[in-house]
Amino acid sequence: PVQILAYLDGVVKKSETDLKHRMGFLYPMPHHNISIFINATREQDSGQYVCSVNVVDDSFRSDKNVGIINLTVLVPPAAPTCQLHGNAIVGANVTLSCSSKKGKPSPMYQWQREPPTLQVFFPPAQDHARGTLKLTNLSLEMSGVYVCKAENQAGSKNCSIVLEV
Repeated sequence: PVQILAYLDGVVKKSETDLKHRMGFLYPMPHHNISIFINATREQDSGQYVCSVNVVDDSFRSDKNVGIINLTVLVPPAAPTCQLHGNAIVGANVTLSCSSKKGKPSPMYQWQREPPTLQVFFPPAQDHARGTLKLTNLSLEMSGVYVCKAENQAGSKNCSIVLEV
């Protein structure tokens, strides 16, 4: 563990970490509320934070003087990449894939075919976790624009691919 912030002998001390200029006590010290803030959060700020309070002339009880919180910084998906695997000829099978390089938690994927022939897909043809869509026994009518949405609690991004059978 690395100490990032302390209030000792009437002085606020910040450690030389990448958090130094982005965090501090929420209220001017001394104060009975020792909450902290972190600005411009980054994925690497995720982790376990421990608050330890030691008051001079106070009987120390480790279970009462320590608070622990786990911080998970959510990251929206990066713009996904759409790809076609296979040969788009009548009667053939192809797989459309969609993947995003970033996202926390890992994004889920949803494929749909755009209007004028709007179509939504379901498992087993579509794999929401892997981002794949299997199209079987292709016909000319299956040509069109297919859009994939990568989504998690922090946001969503799309990519599209034109299928020409």
